[in-house]
Amino acid sequence: MKIVRVKHENDIFYGELVDNKIIRYEGSPFVVWEETEESYEQNEVQLLAPVLPSKVVAVAKNYQKHAHELGVLDYHAPENPVFFIKPSTSVIGSGESIIYPSIGKHVDHEAELAVVIGKLSKNLNEDNWMDSVLGFTNANDLSERILQGQDGSFNGNFTRAKSFDTFCPLGPVIQTDFEKDPELNIKCFVNDELKQDGNTSDMIFSIGEIITFITSIMTLLPGDVILTGTPDGVSKVSRGDQIRIEIDTIGTLINNIE
Repeated sequence: MKIVRVKHENDIFYGELVDNKIIRYEGSPFVVWEETEESYEQNEVQLLAPVLPSKVVAVAKNYQKHAHELGVLDYHAPENPVFFIKPSTSVIGSGESIIYPSIGKHVDHEAELAVVIGKLSKNLNEDNWMDSVLGFTNANDLSERILQGQDGSFNGNFTRAKSFDTFCPLGPVIQTDFEKDPELNIKCFVNDELKQDGNTSDMIFSIGEIITFITSIMTLLPGDVILTGTPDGVSKVSRGDQIRIEIDTIGTLINNIE
């Protein structure tokens, strides 16, 4: 199933994308929902971010080649995932504009597979984490590199660099059909030029390892999102650019920078 969250006139609701049509559901996939007889063409509705998380938990340097391109040539994977949190106010949907910060000097795109949590989750393990996941979606972990630490080290301020409003586009759908260790192609285009071309099979920490570690520390709420890291190929973007992210089975996330 491909779950969408849309706006029709002044009404916001969840639905299912089937053959380019949106079937409306009443309620929420995180609580109780029920299919209705209403359906809409895609051009009749506005796609919104498919979820409104209480928090976005993002894993840093989960692809070896990405660590290398940030200048960490002798990078050795830590014992556990290193993560940071992006605020809910950074989330936007496909088609919405990324606002380039007034103090921004070097903003990079980061195409990532995002995991959407489906229920209250604490102390999960490798055997049961899939039961707590609603599905996957596309994400763009935009980052202001000067604020982060220009050499990609952990000496900068990750929270400030990655928390600007609009710095976490998600969407366009939540794909609920997924495998435990997916091998999904991740591509990112800037103005139609291919910049990132990776695969989730190259992640250092698997999705199960990431969720197990995070939930040993904090409780994840229904709708929370985990960003699983970005492959190599990140590049600087500017005002006026269009960023397009494609992941197998999920679809295309498109945002312009203003």
